[in-house]
Amino acid sequence: MIGTYAAVAAICVSSLAIGQAAIGLCGARTWSWLSPAVGLALLCAVCWGTVRLPGDGVVSAVVVLVLTIASVAWCVAFLPHGGEEGDIDAGGALRAGWPVALGALLAASLPFAVEGHFGILGTSFNPDMSQHLLAADRLAEGHSSQLLNQGYPLGPHSIVVALNKGLGIGLVQGFSGLTMSVAILASLTALAAFRELPAIPRTAGALLVGLAYITASYFAQGAFKETMQALYLLAFVLALREADRTWVSHQLRFVPAALIAVGSIYTYSFPSLIWLGPALVLWLLGKAFFAAGGADLGDHPSPVARGGGTKSGTGPAARALGLALVVFAVLTLPELGRMLDFHSFETFDPNGPGLGNLFGQISPFEVLGIWPSGDFRLAPGDGAVSAAAYYLGIAFGLALLAYGLVQLWRRRETAIIAGVGAAALAYAAARVGGTPYTAAKAIEIAAPLVALTILLPLLDPRRLSEPGVDLGALWRSTDRAVAPLFVCAAGLCSLLALANAPVGPTSYSSKLSEYRKQVGKGPTLVFASPQFLDEEHGEPFLAWEMRGGRVCIQSSDENKVPPGVRFVVRDEDGWTLTRVRRPLPGKSPCPLVAERQARQGPAR
Repeated sequence: MIGTYAAVAAICVSSLAIGQAAIGLCGARTWSWLSPAVGLALLCAVCWGTVRLPGDGVVSAVVVLVLTIASVAWCVAFLPHGGEEGDIDAGGALRAGWPVALGALLAASLPFAVEGHFGILGTSFNPDMSQHLLAADRLAEGHSSQLLNQGYPLGPHSIVVALNKGLGIGLVQGFSGLTMSVAILASLTALAAFRELPAIPRTAGALLVGLAYITASYFAQGAFKETMQALYLLAFVLALREADRTWVSHQLRFVPAALIAVGSIYTYSFPSLIWLGPALVLWLLGKAFFAAGGADLGDHPSPVARGGGTKSGTGPAARALGLALVVFAVLTLPELGRMLDFHSFETFDPNGPGLGNLFGQISPFEVLGIWPSGDFRLAPGDGAVSAAAYYLGIAFGLALLAYGLVQLWRRRETAIIAGVGAAALAYAAARVGGTPYTAAKAIEIAAPLVALTILLPLLDPRRLSEPGVDLGALWRSTDRAVAPLFVCAAGLCSLLALANAPVGPTSYSSKLSEYRKQVGKGPTLVFASPQFLDEEHGEPFLAWEMRGGRVCIQSSDENKVPPGVRFVVRDEDGWTLTRVRRPLPGKSPCPLVAERQARQGPAR
């Protein structure tokens, strides 16, 4: 527990400080809620750029510590403290942020509280964390790994290695802390859109955006890369939005968006551009449309637009955008070769393991946030709740999404609309040309933006009003009922997903992966403690580690070797491997654990 929460504190503090200092160097002199995402993106880039230097992560830890201290000093020196600037000064940011951070921390802690221990998230849902742990273990030892050789993006893994080398935090606790930190930082990032709201709707909106149902479901299976990419897409869109609002006079106003894109590359490699690229293009097209007179069709600009925020001239804006693209190109150039290697990764093969840990295509309507199931892989009616409840939630969510899109269009929220459009295009491409596994990822990455599209008009209708409309009556008659209903329904679904998250082993040893190479196709018997198997969901973890051959998994209390077993692995002071000199005659009862079978894991 201590190691996990220490990792959360270290990642969140460093991200907030480094991100705010970076935004400040771009010209902003007030607090920005985009700092969590910018900071996390820079942590990925910096740690990955230094983790392979001598020390195998020690340099990363030292560099991050120095950057954090320098960033805190910059914030103390240049950020306003007190006064009348509300939540854009240091004190106001703290008052607005702590309820959101605390709420997200409590929600992210729910799986561990339900299971009664800390460990590897989502073992029964998705055993892929084993590969991430092995890759981080190899990085920490200065060795190569399969993921490293395949060009797999290892920015998040390098953060975990820096925690391990700098603070002595175990790899399991480091990944758990990173996954929890993403939930907190995503919720804080959403405050960039909700910062002008009163405390209660501001906090509720930020938490629901940061922990939308399918985002919470991916958190529950330990899929930190997808939740990080969802955070980066949300932050990228909000950074474009801020560039046309509070940062419009700064020459470097698009650089924060470029830094977020850099972190996205080091987290998700070139596929991240499938979302960020179209979002940028659609945003530029939307701006061009309104600049050409699209607002004459009955639309009315936001208060910021009326103040001249969108009339800064195409020349300076083009130069600022060009400068940001140069920053992005320079900072991602070292990763270009690895991105080219990554294009042949198995996930991109339509004929490969397309289902992954899924049972089939998941419904795109899960992106709406109302899906009353603890397992996002189940179809409506397959769980304890009747199918009618799902369809009612879908109808309600679709109506609110349509309402939100119309209202945001009238307000000229081109960045948010562009982000939703890009997410829709990415899902369509994955559904048509990809696999169910990639299509599900596209749904998850879109979820925070869809939640923002629904919630922003509901929670802040006063800023979406038209001249002559009695907004007070409208708010009292409709929104005061609809907004709490959606928040409660979607919030309960997210909590259900988190409460259903299995928590696996508390520690990790790379010996199991080494043994898998030695035993080959086996048959192999693995003895593990009853606690490991029953309380820590260890069986699917062991099956995944020993995949590729015939494997039996038994409790150490049984201590009976079945016929045909050639190797025995025991959990005794660390995993040990012995060879059976004279296997018992007869056919082995051990089942073949193929890679695809191991990925499925048992439903829960």
